[in-house]
Amino acid sequence: MKDKTNDVVGTTPTKVIIKATDSYSLHHSDHPGIILMSRVLEEDNYGTWSRAMRISLSAKNKIEFITGSIKPPSPTDDDFPSWQRCNDMVISWLLNFIHPSIASSAIYAETTAEIWADLQERFSQGNDSRIFQIRQDSIQQSISIYYTKLKALWDELSSYHESVYCTCGGMEKLKQREEK
Repeated sequence: MKDKTNDVVGTTPTKVIIKATDSYSLHHSDHPGIILMSRVLEEDNYGTWSRAMRISLSAKNKIEFITGSIKPPSPTDDDFPSWQRCNDMVISWLLNFIHPSIASSAIYAETTAEIWADLQERFSQGNDSRIFQIRQDSIQQSISIYYTKLKALWDELSSYHESVYCTCGGMEKLKQREEK
């Protein structure tokens, strides 16, 4: 627990206890430019990006800000400044790990939960197309691997045959047919 004294001029100092597990607490090393992870959200990596961001925010005890389980208190509530500071910090972290072309559409959201929901709605819809792309890539890689192995076998097989030379031009047609 940290002990914090409120030093407002003209008031009696009061002690506020902030637990390390409090979602409104920020560590002294927390700042808007902190490196939380190595991924930046782009058009095609929402699944891995969101998983990495959730892990990072959970480690910072700020996951509730993106899930919306921490609702913004009333602006007259004593907790509002703490909530606002943490919400703004998490927004800055999100914006730092979103490609600038995407971040420009998220910058005006008021809460972290709004940004998260918007990104999820826009980019998680692509799961079907991403699944299709993964399958296509897998098939293409399999075909490429198969063809490479097959070509190696053909080349080895042809090395066992004696070369035939012809001056009539018929060999050129035969060679083209074999290549096809």
